[in-house]
Amino acid sequence: MLEKKEHNYEKAVLVGLVTKDQDEEKLKEYMDELEFLAYTAGATVEKRFTQKLSQPDSKTFVGSGKALEIKDYVKEHEIGTVIFDDELSPSQLKNLEREMEVKILDRTNLILDIFAQRAQTSYARTQVELAQYEYLLPRLTRMWTHLERQRGGIGMRGPGETEIETDRRIIRDRISLLKEKLKTIDKQMATQRNNRGKMVRAALVGYTNVGKSTLMNTLSKSEVFAENKLFATLDTTVRKVVIGNLPFLLTDTVGFIRKLPTQLVESFKSTLDEVRESDLLIHVVDISHESFEDHITSVNQILQEIDAHRKPMIMVFNKIDDFSYEKKDEDDLTPSTRKNISLEEWKKTWMAKSKYPTVFISALTKENFPEMKKMIYDEVMKIHISRFPYNDFLFEYFDNDDEENND
Repeated sequence: MLEKKEHNYEKAVLVGLVTKDQDEEKLKEYMDELEFLAYTAGATVEKRFTQKLSQPDSKTFVGSGKALEIKDYVKEHEIGTVIFDDELSPSQLKNLEREMEVKILDRTNLILDIFAQRAQTSYARTQVELAQYEYLLPRLTRMWTHLERQRGGIGMRGPGETEIETDRRIIRDRISLLKEKLKTIDKQMATQRNNRGKMVRAALVGYTNVGKSTLMNTLSKSEVFAENKLFATLDTTVRKVVIGNLPFLLTDTVGFIRKLPTQLVESFKSTLDEVRESDLLIHVVDISHESFEDHITSVNQILQEIDAHRKPMIMVFNKIDDFSYEKKDEDDLTPSTRKNISLEEWKKTWMAKSKYPTVFISALTKENFPEMKKMIYDEVMKIHISRFPYNDFLFEYFDNDDEENND
Protein backbone atom coordinates (compact mmCIF):
# COMPACT_ATOMS: atom_id res chain seq x y z
CA MET A 1 0.00 0.00 0.00
CA LEU A 2 1.23 3.50 -0.88
CA GLU A 3 2.94 5.11 2.08
CA LYS A 4 1.34 8.42 3.00
CA LYS A 5 2.98 11.44 4.53
CA GLU A 6 1.34 13.64 7.10
CA HIS A 7 -2.03 15.06 6.06
CA ASN A 8 -2.36 12.02 3.73
CA TYR A 9 -0.22 13.63 1.05
CA GLU A 10 1.03 11.32 -1.70
CA LYS A 11 4.70 10.95 -2.50
CA ALA A 12 5.56 12.12 -6.01
CA VAL A 13 8.51 12.95 -8.26
CA LEU A 14 8.62 15.57 -11.01
CA VAL A 15 10.04 15.22 -14.52
CA GLY A 16 10.94 18.04 -16.91
CA LEU A 17 13.07 18.70 -19.97
CA VAL A 18 15.62 21.30 -21.00
CA THR A 19 15.01 21.78 -24.73
CA LYS A 20 15.92 24.25 -27.46
CA ASP A 21 12.77 26.19 -26.53
CA GLN A 22 13.22 25.96 -22.76
CA ASP A 23 16.53 26.61 -21.00
CA GLU A 24 17.53 25.48 -17.50
CA GLU A 25 16.38 28.71 -15.85
CA LYS A 26 12.97 28.54 -17.47
CA LEU A 27 12.65 24.86 -16.58
CA LYS A 28 13.39 25.61 -12.93
CA GLU A 29 10.58 28.19 -12.88
CA TYR A 30 8.15 25.70 -14.41
CA MET A 31 9.24 22.95 -12.03
CA ASP A 32 8.81 25.26 -9.03
CA GLU A 33 5.31 25.99 -10.24
CA LEU A 34 4.66 22.29 -10.90
CA GLU A 35 5.72 21.49 -7.33
CA PHE A 36 3.24 24.09 -6.03
CA LEU A 37 0.56 22.53 -8.25
CA ALA A 38 1.39 19.09 -6.84
CA TYR A 39 1.18 20.43 -3.28
CA THR A 40 -2.16 22.08 -4.05
CA ALA A 41 -3.46 18.77 -5.42
CA GLY A 42 -2.29 16.83 -2.37
CA ALA A 43 1.24 15.54 -3.04
CA THR A 44 4.70 16.09 -1.59
CA VAL A 45 7.58 16.13 -4.05
CA GLU A 46 10.49 13.86 -3.12
CA LYS A 47 12.77 14.52 -6.10
CA ARG A 48 13.01 16.27 -9.45
CA PHE A 49 14.35 14.60 -12.59
CA THR A 50 15.52 16.74 -15.52
CA GLN A 51 17.15 15.92 -18.84
CA LYS A 52 18.52 17.84 -21.82
CA LEU A 53 16.92 16.78 -25.10
CA SER A 54 16.39 18.65 -28.35
CA GLN A 55 12.76 17.52 -28.17
CA PRO A 56 10.72 15.10 -26.05
CA ASP A 57 11.12 11.40 -26.84
CA SER A 58 8.08 10.24 -28.81
CA LYS A 59 7.75 7.03 -26.78
CA THR A 60 8.55 7.93 -23.18
CA PHE A 61 9.03 11.76 -23.18
CA VAL A 62 12.48 11.31 -21.58
CA GLY A 63 15.24 9.07 -22.91
CA SER A 64 15.22 5.35 -22.12
CA GLY A 65 18.13 5.69 -19.68
CA LYS A 66 16.42 8.49 -17.74
CA ALA A 67 13.16 6.53 -17.71
CA LEU A 68 14.98 3.56 -16.15
CA GLU A 69 16.61 5.87 -13.57
CA ILE A 70 13.19 7.25 -12.59
CA LYS A 71 11.74 3.74 -12.42
CA ASP A 72 14.49 2.54 -10.07
CA TYR A 73 14.10 5.56 -7.78
CA VAL A 74 10.31 5.23 -7.69
CA LYS A 75 10.54 1.56 -6.78
CA GLU A 76 13.26 2.03 -4.15
CA HIS A 77 11.50 4.92 -2.38
CA GLU A 78 7.92 3.65 -2.81
CA ILE A 79 6.79 6.64 -4.86
CA GLY A 80 3.22 6.37 -6.09
CA THR A 81 3.04 9.18 -8.66
CA VAL A 82 5.29 10.56 -11.40
CA ILE A 83 4.30 14.01 -12.69
CA PHE A 84 5.54 15.37 -16.03
CA ASP A 85 5.75 19.11 -16.67
CA ASP A 86 4.28 18.97 -20.17
CA GLU A 87 1.23 17.31 -21.64
CA LEU A 88 1.91 13.69 -22.60
CA SER A 89 0.47 11.99 -25.65
CA PRO A 90 -1.78 8.95 -25.13
CA SER A 91 1.00 6.63 -26.34
CA GLN A 92 3.58 8.24 -24.02
CA LEU A 93 1.21 7.79 -21.07
CA LYS A 94 0.61 4.16 -21.96
CA ASN A 95 4.32 3.40 -22.41
CA LEU A 96 5.33 5.16 -19.19
CA GLU A 97 2.70 3.36 -17.13
CA ARG A 98 3.75 0.01 -18.54
CA GLU A 99 7.42 0.83 -17.87
CA MET A 100 7.14 2.31 -14.37
CA GLU A 101 4.02 0.58 -13.03
CA VAL A 102 2.90 3.67 -11.09
CA LYS A 103 0.43 6.49 -11.64
CA ILE A 104 1.60 8.85 -14.39
CA LEU A 105 0.25 12.39 -14.56
CA ASP A 106 1.09 15.35 -16.77
CA ARG A 107 0.65 19.06 -16.04
CA THR A 108 -2.76 19.16 -17.77
CA ASN A 109 -4.12 16.23 -15.75
CA LEU A 110 -2.79 17.77 -12.55
CA ILE A 111 -4.45 21.15 -13.22
CA LEU A 112 -7.72 19.42 -14.13
CA ASP A 113 -7.56 17.53 -10.85
CA ILE A 114 -7.10 20.76 -8.87
CA PHE A 115 -10.04 22.29 -10.70
CA ALA A 116 -12.11 19.22 -9.80
CA GLN A 117 -11.24 19.76 -6.13
CA ARG A 118 -11.98 23.48 -6.22
CA ALA A 119 -15.25 23.50 -8.18
CA GLN A 120 -18.05 24.43 -5.79
CA THR A 121 -21.06 25.42 -7.89
CA SER A 122 -22.94 23.31 -10.40
CA TYR A 123 -21.69 25.56 -13.18
CA ALA A 124 -18.01 25.20 -12.21
CA ARG A 125 -18.40 21.44 -11.81
CA THR A 126 -19.96 21.21 -15.26
CA GLN A 127 -17.08 23.19 -16.78
CA VAL A 128 -14.49 20.98 -15.11
CA GLU A 129 -16.29 17.76 -16.03
CA LEU A 130 -16.38 18.79 -19.69
CA ALA A 131 -12.65 19.57 -19.66
CA GLN A 132 -11.91 16.24 -17.97
CA TYR A 133 -13.90 14.23 -20.52
CA GLU A 134 -12.24 16.00 -23.44
CA TYR A 135 -8.85 15.18 -21.91
CA LEU A 136 -9.83 11.58 -21.18
CA LEU A 137 -11.40 10.72 -24.54
CA PRO A 138 -8.18 10.02 -26.49
CA ARG A 139 -6.75 8.31 -23.37
CA LEU A 140 -9.83 6.28 -22.59
CA THR A 141 -8.36 2.78 -22.78
CA ARG A 142 -5.33 3.68 -20.69
CA MET A 143 -7.21 5.62 -18.04
CA TRP A 144 -10.07 3.20 -17.58
CA THR A 145 -7.88 0.11 -17.11
CA HIS A 146 -5.57 2.20 -14.93
CA LEU A 147 -8.44 3.20 -12.66
CA GLU A 148 -9.45 -0.43 -12.20
CA ARG A 149 -5.97 -1.04 -10.82
CA GLN A 150 -5.61 2.00 -8.58
CA ARG A 151 -8.40 4.27 -7.38
CA GLY A 152 -8.34 7.59 -5.60
CA GLY A 153 -5.60 10.12 -5.07
CA ILE A 154 -4.53 13.13 -7.11
CA GLY A 155 -5.43 13.01 -10.78
CA MET A 156 -8.15 10.48 -10.11
CA ARG A 157 -11.10 12.71 -9.19
CA GLY A 158 -14.01 13.13 -11.54
CA PRO A 159 -15.83 11.04 -14.10
CA GLY A 160 -13.35 8.16 -14.28
CA GLU A 161 -14.05 6.89 -10.78
CA THR A 162 -17.63 5.81 -11.46
CA GLU A 163 -17.66 5.13 -15.20
CA ILE A 164 -14.83 2.69 -15.76
CA GLU A 165 -16.74 0.62 -18.36
CA THR A 166 -17.98 3.63 -20.32
CA ASP A 167 -17.13 3.42 -24.03
CA ARG A 168 -16.16 6.21 -26.36
CA ARG A 169 -19.68 6.63 -27.75
CA ILE A 170 -21.16 7.33 -24.31
CA ILE A 171 -18.29 9.70 -23.49
CA ARG A 172 -18.94 11.65 -26.70
CA ASP A 173 -22.65 11.79 -25.85
CA ARG A 174 -21.79 13.08 -22.40
CA ILE A 175 -19.51 15.76 -23.88
CA SER A 176 -22.33 16.89 -26.19
CA LEU A 177 -24.75 17.00 -23.28
CA LEU A 178 -22.35 19.03 -21.12
CA LYS A 179 -21.72 21.49 -23.96
CA GLU A 180 -25.46 22.04 -24.38
CA LYS A 181 -25.83 22.51 -20.63
CA LEU A 182 -23.05 25.10 -20.63
CA LYS A 183 -24.66 26.91 -23.57
CA THR A 184 -27.86 27.22 -21.57
CA ILE A 185 -26.03 28.48 -18.49
CA ASP A 186 -23.97 30.87 -20.64
CA LYS A 187 -27.17 32.41 -21.99
CA GLN A 188 -28.49 32.79 -18.45
CA MET A 189 -25.26 34.44 -17.32
CA ALA A 190 -25.28 36.75 -20.36
CA THR A 191 -28.82 37.79 -19.40
CA GLN A 192 -27.66 38.42 -15.83
CA ARG A 193 -24.85 40.63 -17.13
CA ASN A 194 -27.31 42.60 -19.26
CA ASN A 195 -29.68 42.96 -16.31
CA ARG A 196 -26.96 44.64 -14.26
CA GLY A 197 -27.83 47.80 -16.13
CA LYS A 198 -25.31 50.37 -17.22
CA MET A 199 -23.26 50.30 -14.03
CA VAL A 200 -19.52 50.31 -14.75
CA ARG A 201 -18.02 46.83 -14.52
CA ALA A 202 -14.43 46.22 -13.38
CA ALA A 203 -12.75 42.79 -13.41
CA LEU A 204 -9.83 41.58 -11.32
CA VAL A 205 -7.44 39.63 -13.54
CA GLY A 206 -4.04 38.14 -12.91
CA TYR A 207 -1.96 35.04 -12.46
CA THR A 208 -3.21 32.47 -10.00
CA ASN A 209 -2.44 33.10 -6.30
CA VAL A 210 -1.58 36.80 -6.64
CA GLY A 211 -4.14 37.97 -4.08
CA LYS A 212 -7.19 38.82 -6.22
CA SER A 213 -9.70 37.26 -3.82
CA THR A 214 -8.09 38.97 -0.81
CA LEU A 215 -8.32 42.28 -2.65
CA MET A 216 -11.93 41.52 -3.58
CA ASN A 217 -12.78 40.86 0.06
CA THR A 218 -11.21 44.10 1.21
CA LEU A 219 -12.74 46.34 -1.45
CA SER A 220 -16.24 44.83 -1.31
CA LYS A 221 -16.24 43.99 2.42
CA SER A 222 -17.39 40.48 1.52
CA GLU A 223 -16.10 36.97 2.19
CA VAL A 224 -14.78 35.43 -1.02
CA PHE A 225 -12.77 32.25 -0.39
CA ALA A 226 -9.04 33.02 -0.39
CA GLU A 227 -6.17 30.63 0.32
CA ASN A 228 -2.44 30.47 -0.38
CA LYS A 229 -2.85 27.73 -2.96
CA LEU A 230 -3.20 27.78 -6.72
CA PHE A 231 -6.75 28.21 -8.06
CA ALA A 232 -8.23 28.85 -4.61
CA THR A 233 -11.44 29.93 -6.33
CA LEU A 234 -12.94 28.97 -9.69
CA ASP A 235 -16.37 30.52 -9.54
CA THR A 236 -16.79 34.05 -10.82
CA THR A 237 -17.90 36.37 -8.03
CA VAL A 238 -19.54 39.75 -8.67
CA ARG A 239 -19.96 42.34 -5.92
CA LYS A 240 -21.23 45.90 -5.83
CA VAL A 241 -18.47 48.21 -4.59
CA VAL A 242 -18.75 51.87 -3.61
CA ILE A 243 -15.68 54.09 -3.45
CA GLY A 244 -16.49 57.57 -2.27
CA ASN A 245 -20.10 57.63 -3.40
CA LEU A 246 -19.40 56.12 -6.81
CA PRO A 247 -20.87 52.60 -7.21
CA PHE A 248 -19.58 49.99 -9.66
CA LEU A 249 -19.50 46.20 -10.06
CA LEU A 250 -16.32 44.28 -9.28
CA THR A 251 -15.72 40.75 -10.59
CA ASP A 252 -13.21 38.23 -9.23
CA THR A 253 -12.16 35.78 -11.96
CA VAL A 254 -10.25 32.49 -12.08
CA GLY A 255 -6.48 32.93 -12.03
CA PHE A 256 -4.45 32.41 -15.18
CA ILE A 257 -1.42 30.14 -15.42
CA ARG A 258 1.32 29.29 -17.90
CA LYS A 259 0.66 26.23 -20.06
CA LEU A 260 -3.06 26.49 -19.26
CA PRO A 261 -4.78 23.40 -20.75
CA THR A 262 -6.73 24.25 -23.89
CA GLN A 263 -9.65 22.19 -22.57
CA LEU A 264 -10.00 24.60 -19.65
CA VAL A 265 -9.81 27.73 -21.78
CA GLU A 266 -12.75 26.47 -23.83
CA SER A 267 -14.73 25.13 -20.86
CA PHE A 268 -14.35 28.35 -18.89
CA LYS A 269 -15.49 30.51 -21.80
CA SER A 270 -18.24 32.18 -19.77
CA THR A 271 -15.82 33.01 -16.98
CA LEU A 272 -13.62 34.70 -19.55
CA ASP A 273 -16.71 36.49 -20.91
CA GLU A 274 -16.83 38.38 -17.61
CA VAL A 275 -13.39 39.73 -18.51
CA ARG A 276 -14.32 40.38 -22.14
CA GLU A 277 -17.43 42.35 -21.22
CA SER A 278 -15.91 44.37 -18.39
CA ASP A 279 -15.23 48.09 -18.79
CA LEU A 280 -12.05 48.17 -16.72
CA LEU A 281 -9.40 45.55 -15.94
CA ILE A 282 -7.54 45.58 -12.63
CA HIS A 283 -4.41 43.53 -13.30
CA VAL A 284 -3.10 42.23 -9.97
CA VAL A 285 0.56 41.13 -9.84
CA ASP A 286 2.42 39.34 -7.04
CA ILE A 287 5.53 41.55 -6.84
CA SER A 288 7.14 39.14 -4.35
CA HIS A 289 7.23 36.27 -6.88
CA GLU A 290 10.56 35.89 -8.66
CA SER A 291 8.78 35.22 -11.98
CA PHE A 292 6.27 38.07 -11.78
CA GLU A 293 7.42 39.49 -15.14
CA ASP A 294 6.62 36.18 -16.85
CA HIS A 295 3.27 36.17 -15.07
CA ILE A 296 2.46 39.60 -16.49
CA THR A 297 3.37 38.36 -19.97
CA SER A 298 1.22 35.22 -19.59
CA VAL A 299 -1.81 37.23 -18.46
CA ASN A 300 -1.38 39.73 -21.29
CA GLN A 301 -1.16 36.89 -23.82
CA ILE A 302 -4.43 35.37 -22.59
CA LEU A 303 -6.10 38.80 -22.60
CA GLN A 304 -4.98 39.18 -26.21
CA GLU A 305 -6.30 35.72 -27.10
CA ILE A 306 -9.75 36.60 -25.77
CA ASP A 307 -9.60 40.09 -27.37
CA ALA A 308 -9.66 41.96 -24.06
CA HIS A 309 -6.23 43.60 -24.29
CA ARG A 310 -7.44 47.00 -25.49
CA LYS A 311 -9.51 47.74 -22.40
CA PRO A 312 -8.57 50.40 -19.84
CA MET A 313 -6.37 48.81 -17.20
CA ILE A 314 -4.88 49.51 -13.79
CA MET A 315 -1.69 47.70 -12.75
CA VAL A 316 -1.79 46.74 -9.06
CA PHE A 317 1.50 45.34 -7.75
CA ASN A 318 0.47 43.42 -4.63
CA LYS A 319 2.35 41.79 -1.72
CA ILE A 320 4.93 44.52 -1.20
CA ASP A 321 4.87 43.38 2.43
CA ASP A 322 6.30 40.02 1.29
CA PHE A 323 8.98 41.41 -1.02
CA SER A 324 12.69 40.93 -0.31
CA TYR A 325 15.86 41.18 -2.37
CA GLU A 326 19.53 40.33 -2.13
CA LYS A 327 21.99 43.22 -1.92
CA LYS A 328 24.96 43.37 -4.26
CA ASP A 329 27.24 44.99 -1.68
CA GLU A 330 28.65 42.22 0.50
CA ASP A 331 29.78 44.80 3.10
CA ASP A 332 26.21 45.98 3.63
CA LEU A 333 24.96 44.01 6.63
CA THR A 334 21.46 45.53 6.61
CA PRO A 335 18.88 42.72 6.47
CA SER A 336 17.19 42.26 3.10
CA THR A 337 13.58 43.02 3.95
CA ARG A 338 10.66 44.93 2.51
CA LYS A 339 11.59 47.88 4.70
CA ASN A 340 14.55 48.47 2.38
CA ILE A 341 12.05 49.45 -0.35
CA SER A 342 9.89 52.49 0.34
CA LEU A 343 6.81 53.43 -1.66
CA GLU A 344 8.71 56.35 -3.14
CA GLU A 345 11.40 53.92 -4.33
CA TRP A 346 8.78 51.63 -5.83
CA LYS A 347 7.44 54.59 -7.79
CA LYS A 348 10.88 55.09 -9.37
CA THR A 349 11.11 51.52 -10.70
CA TRP A 350 10.41 50.46 -14.27
CA MET A 351 7.09 48.96 -13.15
CA ALA A 352 5.82 52.44 -12.32
CA LYS A 353 6.57 53.59 -15.87
CA SER A 354 3.85 51.37 -17.35
CA LYS A 355 1.49 52.92 -19.89
CA TYR A 356 -1.29 52.10 -17.42
CA PRO A 357 -1.98 53.73 -14.05
CA THR A 358 0.18 51.79 -11.56
CA VAL A 359 0.06 51.37 -7.80
CA PHE A 360 1.99 49.31 -5.23
CA ILE A 361 0.02 47.83 -2.32
CA SER A 362 -0.38 45.06 0.21
CA ALA A 363 -3.89 43.59 0.14
CA LEU A 364 -3.13 41.83 3.40
CA THR A 365 -2.02 44.86 5.44
CA LYS A 366 -3.92 47.46 3.36
CA GLU A 367 -0.71 49.43 2.84
CA ASN A 368 -1.18 52.22 0.26
CA PHE A 369 -4.87 51.37 -0.13
CA PRO A 370 -5.99 55.04 -0.25
CA GLU A 371 -3.89 55.67 -3.39
CA MET A 372 -5.22 52.50 -5.06
CA LYS A 373 -8.84 53.32 -4.24
CA LYS A 374 -8.43 56.86 -5.57
CA MET A 375 -6.90 55.43 -8.77
CA ILE A 376 -9.79 52.98 -9.24
CA TYR A 377 -12.26 55.80 -8.51
CA ASP A 378 -10.69 58.04 -11.17
CA GLU A 379 -10.74 55.32 -13.84
CA VAL A 380 -14.31 54.25 -13.06
CA MET A 381 -15.38 57.91 -13.07
CA LYS A 382 -13.91 58.43 -16.57
CA ILE A 383 -15.99 55.53 -17.88
CA HIS A 384 -19.09 56.68 -16.00
CA ILE A 385 -18.86 60.23 -17.39
CA SER A 386 -18.41 58.93 -20.94
CA ARG A 387 -21.51 56.78 -20.46
CA PHE A 388 -23.62 59.42 -18.72
CA PRO A 389 -22.27 62.78 -19.95
CA TYR A 390 -25.36 64.68 -18.78
CA ASN A 391 -25.78 63.01 -15.42
CA ASP A 392 -26.47 65.74 -12.85
CA PHE A 393 -25.55 63.53 -9.88
CA LEU A 394 -22.42 64.87 -8.26
CA PHE A 395 -19.89 62.22 -7.27
CA GLU A 396 -17.38 63.22 -4.68
CA TYR A 397 -14.37 61.16 -3.74
CA PHE A 398 -13.63 60.54 -0.11
CA ASP A 399 -11.75 57.77 1.68
CA ASN A 400 -12.78 56.51 5.06
CA ASP A 401 -11.94 52.88 5.79
CA ASP A 402 -13.88 53.03 9.04
CA GLU A 403 -17.12 53.83 7.28
CA GLU A 404 -19.16 51.12 5.57
CA ASN A 405 -19.58 52.35 2.02
CA ASN A 406 -20.67 49.08 0.42
CA ASP A 407 -24.11 47.61 0.08
